[in-house]
Amino acid sequence: MSAHAEDVTRPEPDQVLKDIADYVHNYKIESDLAYETARLCLIDTIGCGLEGLRFPECRSILGPVVPGTIVPNGTKVPGTDYQLDPIRGAFNIGTIIRWLDFNDCWLAAEWGHPSDNLGAILAVADHLARQGQKVTVKDILEGMIKAHEIQGGLALLNSFNRVGLDHVVLVKVASTAVVSKMLGLSQEQTIDAVSQAFVDGQSLRTYRHAPNTGPRKSWAAGDACSRAVNLALLVKQGQVGIPTVLTAKTWGFYDVLFKGKPFEFQIPYGSYIMENVLFKISYPAEFHAQTAVEASIIIHNKLKALGKTSDDIASVRIRTQEAAMRIINKKGKLANFADRDHDINYMSAYGMIYGNLHSESYTDKAAEDPRIDELRAKITCEEDQRFSVEYHAPDKRSIGNAITVTLKDGTVLEEVEVEYPVGHKRRRAEGTPLLMEKFERHIGHHFDAAHQKKILDTVTDAKSFSELPADKFTDLFVKA
Repeated sequence: MSAHAEDVTRPEPDQVLKDIADYVHNYKIESDLAYETARLCLIDTIGCGLEGLRFPECRSILGPVVPGTIVPNGTKVPGTDYQLDPIRGAFNIGTIIRWLDFNDCWLAAEWGHPSDNLGAILAVADHLARQGQKVTVKDILEGMIKAHEIQGGLALLNSFNRVGLDHVVLVKVASTAVVSKMLGLSQEQTIDAVSQAFVDGQSLRTYRHAPNTGPRKSWAAGDACSRAVNLALLVKQGQVGIPTVLTAKTWGFYDVLFKGKPFEFQIPYGSYIMENVLFKISYPAEFHAQTAVEASIIIHNKLKALGKTSDDIASVRIRTQEAAMRIINKKGKLANFADRDHDINYMSAYGMIYGNLHSESYTDKAAEDPRIDELRAKITCEEDQRFSVEYHAPDKRSIGNAITVTLKDGTVLEEVEVEYPVGHKRRRAEGTPLLMEKFERHIGHHFDAAHQKKILDTVTDAKSFSELPADKFTDLFVKA
C-alpha cells in the first residue's frame, strides 16, 4: 500500500495578484487628464459625503466603536469632529461617501462606484500625515487613479453580480492594493494583502438588489474600505497571503465563487478608468437611469408648454439597456429610499411630475404623492439592443434611454432620447461647472460663507492643491 502525501511547496502567486501589485508599486501615472479628472472626483466625492451627513440614518452609524473614543494622530472624518483609528475612519468616510449613491460610477460587465475607495485612501493618508509622514493631495490623487483602474479593470469583462457578489468586493481588492503601498508594504506583501482581500470575498455577498429584502446596505462600501485597511495592516504585522487564492482547485475564488471561470481583461492597467469615469452631476439617481431622468424632465417641460400635466398621460414607453432592465426596473410597492432610487419607473415618473429630482425625492414623505405610483403603473420598459451594445463599447460607453409618452387624448409626444448623461466624458466641458455647483451646494449646508470661500479657493488652484498635506486637506472639512 502507498500513502499519498500532500505537496506543501508554496506555489507562485496567481498572475492576477502579481499584476495588481506590480501596477501599484511600479506604474507611473503621467496622464494630466487622469490627474485633473481625479481632482474633480476628489472634490465631488467629499461633497457627496457631506451631503450624506444631512441624513440621520447615516449619522447614526458613524463615530468610534466605543462612544467618546479619540485616537491620537487618528483619521479625522469630514463633516464631523471624530478622530478615529484608520480602520474605523475608513468605515466612516466610506459610508458617508456612498450613503446617497451620488458619487461617481463605472458601468461595464460589472458596475460600481470607484470613488468608494477614497474611504480607505483618505483615512490612511490623513492618519499617516498626522504621524508626521509627507503625504500630499497628489498622493491621494495617485491612489484614487490606481484604485479606479484596478476596480474598473476587473469590472470591464467580469460580472460579479451574476454570481451573487456585490461590486463592493472590488472596492476591497482595489483599496487593499493601494493602501498597502501607502502603508509601506513591499510588492510581495501587497500580493499577500490582495490575496487576503479575495479570500474574504464571500462575506461581502449582499442581496440589496434582490426583491423583497428590505433596505440595501448603504454602508457596504464603508465596510469594504475598513476591511481593506485592516488586511493591509495585518500583513504589515507579519500575516502571509494565499498565493493561489484565485486558481486553487475546489477551494479557490474561481471555483467557489465564480463558477470556475477565470477573470478576463480588456486592457492593461493604466489610467483609462479615471479618464473615462462617470460623474453623477444632475441627479442623485442610479446611473443607468440618469439619461431617463434627463429625458423625463424634458417631457415635463413639453407637457407644461402644451398646458398639460402628468395627469394627462395615458402610457409611457422607456427604451433602455439590458443592465437597467435587470437591476432597476421594479413593479409593486417600493418600501424605502433605497428601493426608490433604484427604480427607473419611480425616477422617471417623479421627473415627469415635478420637473426635477433631488435627494429628498426618495423620502417616505415624497413617495406619499399618489401621482407617482399611478404614473409608475403606466410605464413599460423594454430593452433596446443598440443601447445594450453601445453600453459596453469601449469607444462609446453610452448609457442611453429614450421615452415616448402617449396622452389620454391620443396625442403621441415626440420621443426624447438621451444617450450620454451630463457626467459622461463626452460632456465633460458642460459638466465640470455643474459639478462645482453641486460641490458648492453640498458644502453650503455645513460651513459659513467665509469658510466656503476658503475651501473653494483651495480646491480650484490645481497646482497648490496637489501640494497640500493630506491632513490639511481633511482639516478644511472637519467640524471644530
